[in-house]
Amino acid sequence: MASSGQKELYKKGKNTKDDSMNETNDDNDDEVQVDLLRGTEKYHEKSEMAAGKGWGVAYYKQDYPERDLDDDVNPNDTLVQDVSSTAVLTPLDDDLVGEVKELEDRGNWTGRFDFLMSLLGYSVGLGNVWRFPYLAYSNGGGAFVFPFVLMLLLLGLPLMFLELALGQYAALGPSVVFDRLCPLFHGMGYGMISVSGIVSLYYTVIIAWCILYLFTSFTSELPWEKCHPEWASEHCYSFKEADLCHQVPGQVYYKQVCYNATVSLERNLSLLAQNVTRHPPAQDFFERGVLDQSNGIENIGVPQWKITLCLLCAWLMTFGALSRGVKSTGKVVYFTALFPYVVLVILFFRGVTLPGAADGIIYYLTPRFDKLGEAKVWSDAAAQIFFALSPAWGGLITLSSYNQFHNNCFKDSLIVGIGNICTSIFAGFVIFSIIGYLAHDLQMPIDKVVDQGAGLAFIVYPDVVTRLPISPLWSILFFVMMITLGMGSEFALLETMMTAVQDTFPQLRAKKTYVVAVVCLIGFLGGLSVTCNGGMYILQLMDNYVSSWSVFLMAGLESVTIGWIYGGDRFISDIEMMIGVRGNAFHNFFKLFWKFLSPMTLAFVFVFNLIQYKPLEFGDYIYPMWSNGIGWILSLVPIIFISTIAITKILKGPKEMSIMERVRFLLKPSQSWGPAHKVPTFDISEPDDGIISNPNFSSTVIPNFDSRDPKV
Repeated sequence: MASSGQKELYKKGKNTKDDSMNETNDDNDDEVQVDLLRGTEKYHEKSEMAAGKGWGVAYYKQDYPERDLDDDVNPNDTLVQDVSSTAVLTPLDDDLVGEVKELEDRGNWTGRFDFLMSLLGYSVGLGNVWRFPYLAYSNGGGAFVFPFVLMLLLLGLPLMFLELALGQYAALGPSVVFDRLCPLFHGMGYGMISVSGIVSLYYTVIIAWCILYLFTSFTSELPWEKCHPEWASEHCYSFKEADLCHQVPGQVYYKQVCYNATVSLERNLSLLAQNVTRHPPAQDFFERGVLDQSNGIENIGVPQWKITLCLLCAWLMTFGALSRGVKSTGKVVYFTALFPYVVLVILFFRGVTLPGAADGIIYYLTPRFDKLGEAKVWSDAAAQIFFALSPAWGGLITLSSYNQFHNNCFKDSLIVGIGNICTSIFAGFVIFSIIGYLAHDLQMPIDKVVDQGAGLAFIVYPDVVTRLPISPLWSILFFVMMITLGMGSEFALLETMMTAVQDTFPQLRAKKTYVVAVVCLIGFLGGLSVTCNGGMYILQLMDNYVSSWSVFLMAGLESVTIGWIYGGDRFISDIEMMIGVRGNAFHNFFKLFWKFLSPMTLAFVFVFNLIQYKPLEFGDYIYPMWSNGIGWILSLVPIIFISTIAITKILKGPKEMSIMERVRFLLKPSQSWGPAHKVPTFDISEPDDGIISNPNFSSTVIPNFDSRDPKV
């Protein structure tokens, strides 16, 4: 029970029009419970203070070594008297004065490293060893690395830190946090969730491919070591069969047949063998043996039963990991985040020791400056940064929303951001060293070794494991790595959607298992189209349209919302409540990016790409116009969410306001916006006696205290 001294020290203005009003409150007014949010005066403009809007500040116990105190005086005895009412303090959670009111339980990470490993597993995924290499390969190798690093600095790190701080500060997922931060753009959260949902449909199919390869690897000889008639094309070339053939002088290996010296001379096979098109067996196995790929998106075909069963397995694993909440997910990702590095290092040392590896690495590192004039290179670089670090996908906000309030999210963003780009570049060394070897082995130019596409990793990596001793064992380890990489990202994609459901409908938190089951079932059914014969064409369509255009727009809108509408200084002050006060360089750096550089870069990439837009291509296949139209519809789904919800809120705004007044009103944070922190409350119904009572302080009488004095 608080004394009247507390009432006066902690009271909020209530319906006060002028600070000079000296009316005393009736005892009935003392029945109110006062919620004191730490530093809430930081969220109010001076005009709001003058208008008498309620605001207050919580006090905390701290030591002040810079003060000259007598040895006989307990500093806590006079702390409450001397602390300024506008001081912004960031103590530990247990330093709060008053009866602490816990926030509604959403679940939390059991430790800081649970979050860091989950974030690392989310960011470092298949995009690093699957998507980055094929984008680098299709965009000229070194010509792609330069814009990729530049986009990391201009977009990746600033936006990743922004979202981690936003989610941690509010402890809310994207479906709710934007409704409180800027109600007009409430739909931005649902737009992010829709991107994560669509990506998860085809992302899980890639995991299903990995599971199928894993099962296939449990054999004494890997099926793609040789050209098998049931799936091999006439261009299939097995280095093992060729080596065996060439052990006898004069023999020629041509179109999977070993000819003796006499026949080869008669038919001039030596010259024909040098000029024939060659495919590694791993390519034919993937395209014909696994996918049974059709000749275009027009021929969708039917779901492949093997891939469908593996897809079901992937969704069952996702359900098992997520059904118990973020605490169980945090433990799983310790393995899924760290194990892949072990396998990548082994493949790297094997790859660089192969003949021709140096040529592949040189191709990877040598920039082709003529490529930098193509919009596709810059768009792909930006899209890969968003695919890797995942800003504007909702996952970063979701994961950080389960953090402790004082977690150093700035340090986390640096660790994961730098770790992510290093992993991508390192994976590039691995895959291009193998491509260089294949070019040497197949006697082909590096840029013609394999078809450009999302399946590159399922051709190059499997091929290199056939060069290792006990190749089935290395294949098993590699595809376990791929599965763990994929599941780490998949967990976060699904957690984003489930957090959205539970934040929107809190009553479903007690039924999380059922929510997970429904989401996984919808995901399984939605991914069946990608398991068909034409599934690769659908995957390419979704990957090119969903993870680029709309994401660029949402990231730009998010940056403008924080930098200009909410205010860069205001948001950095919120961040300092969590991680402590930072210098001017920190303030100026992030304000520069959030207000200018990041939005301008996104606008440049978007417009540049729009000007040079051309229909989607996959190798030599050009997508028909109707399929590109479907791609545009998918890319516009997030924009539809944003615009529809914004229009609805404007129409439902206060009737006494004009349209522009409603817009200005909806651009301001709602009353429920604030830090997600424990809130101290006081019962101020006790009589006024000038005594401050709190278990954290020694009791003392405030000198010259007079509750009737209006200046108190």
